[in-house]
Amino acid sequence: MPDDPHNRELASPHERYDARLQRRSSTLLQRRVVEQERASIDEALDQILTDESIAQAAARIVAARRRFIIGSAKSFSYASLLAFDLGVGLSQVTLIDGTVVRGVDVLSDVRSNDLMVAFSFRRYRRDTVEIARRFVEAGGELVAVTDFEDAPLAKLADQCIYVATGSASYVDSPTVVASVLHVLATLTTASSKGARRRLMERDRLNTELGLYVN
Repeated sequence: MPDDPHNRELASPHERYDARLQRRSSTLLQRRVVEQERASIDEALDQILTDESIAQAAARIVAARRRFIIGSAKSFSYASLLAFDLGVGLSQVTLIDGTVVRGVDVLSDVRSNDLMVAFSFRRYRRDTVEIARRFVEAGGELVAVTDFEDAPLAKLADQCIYVATGSASYVDSPTVVASVLHVLATLTTASSKGARRRLMERDRLNTELGLYVN
């Protein structure tokens, strides 16, 4: 489900701000943003039902020995969310955060059964693309979550999940991205043989450690 080509005409947040936000009342702007988000999510959910790429990506993630998740700038939020959700039910899930785990740490020890999930949306961050490229060159498998079929990661990936991010705002919408990664995490965890045991053990530890209010 690639993004609408018309969404590409305004490449930067500054251009989108000038075109969409200037001289508009708050009431009108709120309505436009909400209507766009509603239309986008309805269309995306319909497409998810017929799009096999998410299920195929989930199968690849389950089959991998080690899973690395990466995204830069705004995409780091998506990567963090997916890494957290996958880590609940799967072992060997690592978020490349650039501090505790750096790209160079991962690239120095890539194995053939390693997999990387890379989030990359316009304007495409060079560091994510370069790390993903070197990961593939070293023999790892790449799942790309991106917006267009000619995006930098599309030609590198073993599996692509295309997500529409069109919005009435000056920033591209995160709504459909969040929905897609929620489905991806759910399908992956449901297919993992050890997920139930890990979930039960986490619940036990959470209770013993008193991590939650109730």
